[in-house]
Amino acid sequence: MAGDSTVRYSDKDLNEFRVLIQEKIDKAQHDLELIKSAYMNDHNNGTDDTSPTFKAFDEGSAVMSKESNSQLAIRQEKFIRDLKNALIRIENKTYGICRVTGKLINKKRLELVPHATLSIEAKNMQK
Repeated sequence: MAGDSTVRYSDKDLNEFRVLIQEKIDKAQHDLELIKSAYMNDHNNGTDDTSPTFKAFDEGSAVMSKESNSQLAIRQEKFIRDLKNALIRIENKTYGICRVTGKLINKKRLELVPHATLSIEAKNMQK
């Protein structure tokens, strides 16, 4: 990187991040499918033949469950979108550069939060 005036991760590093992110996308999409199938099955969870005294409670918890599954699905879809945007930044070779400071985001942070666009320094400035 000696003659390079812009600060960025090497192609080798970017490739390692690409693999990591693709694995996270695959897992996140799998998890999203599980959430959606749980959401679809909520309306019939096989409790129709149980004691009617629990029916009202069941219906209330089914509504709660549907809402929380819906929230989970929305969060999961956003996570997948953020990860896909990170892949685009890898293609553009802008991945891992803080959008506020312009410095490289710490590698450990990117391994934990691969879709991060802010360094810890910039994130702390937002508080």
